[in-house]
Amino acid sequence: MTAALLSIRGLYKCFGPLQVLNGVDLDVARGEVTCIIGPSGSGKSTLLRTVNQLEEVDQGRIYLDGELIGYRARANRLTPISERELARQRTNIGMVFQSFNLFPHMTVLENILEAPVGVLCRPREEVTREAEALLEKVGLAEKRDAYPRHLSGGQQQRVAIARALAMRPKLMLFDEPTSALDPELVGDVLDVMKDLAKGGLTMVVVTHEIGFAREAADTVVFMDCGVVMESAPPDQLIGAPVHERTRAFLSKVL
Repeated sequence: MTAALLSIRGLYKCFGPLQVLNGVDLDVARGEVTCIIGPSGSGKSTLLRTVNQLEEVDQGRIYLDGELIGYRARANRLTPISERELARQRTNIGMVFQSFNLFPHMTVLENILEAPVGVLCRPREEVTREAEALLEKVGLAEKRDAYPRHLSGGQQQRVAIARALAMRPKLMLFDEPTSALDPELVGDVLDVMKDLAKGGLTMVVVTHEIGFAREAADTVVFMDCGVVMESAPPDQLIGAPVHERTRAFLSKVL
C-alpha cells in the first residue's frame, strides 16, 4: 500500500459564526490524485487553503510527509512556527488558483524563474533549462518570451502550473483551476493535469469537472457542510455512491 503523503486530522475552521470545516479527516496517498467535489460552500477551497496555511485552522493537524504543517507540537501543545519556517514548508506545496496570478510585468519565462531563483537561490542557468522543459510539457515552449497580457486564459493557467512545478513540490494543490476559463479553453488545462497525474505527481484537485475526476482521480472525495461525506475510487463514488447526499449532488451535475 502506498504511504500517505498528506494526512489531515480533525480539522475545524470557522469564519465568525460560520462553521466552514467541521472535523475533516483525509489521507492522500503518495503519487496519487485525489479530487474533491461538492456543492459551493461545502468547504472544499477552504480545506485546500489550510494545507499550506493560507488559512489558519481553529483545531486539528495537517502533516506533509510526516511533518506537522504550520505548528510545532510540544507536550501535546501546538505553537506556531516562524514565518521563515512556514515559508520553507510552503516550498514543498505548489498551488494553482482559479485566477492565474502571473506577474504582468514579467515574461512567461521570468514568471517561472522568479521563485526557484529568488526563494530557493538555485542557479539561474539550471532553472532556465528546467523552465524551458516545463513549458514544453505544458505546450507553451514558443511563449517563453511573451507577456501574460498576450496569452489566453488557458495559456496563462498552464504557465501558472509550470511556475508551481518549477519549485519541485512534493504536493500540488489545484483550486478549481478551470472555473475562470471559457469552455473551449478548459480541455487544454485538463490535458496538462492528466499528464501530470500519469507522471505520478501527488495532486489534490478541487473541481467541478466530474469527467476529469472520473478519468484522472485515484480517489474522489465528496464534501458537504464542512465534512467528508464519502470517499472512494471514482467508479464507486461517481458510479454507485453510498451516501444519499452524494447521490443527490451527482444527479444534478451529471
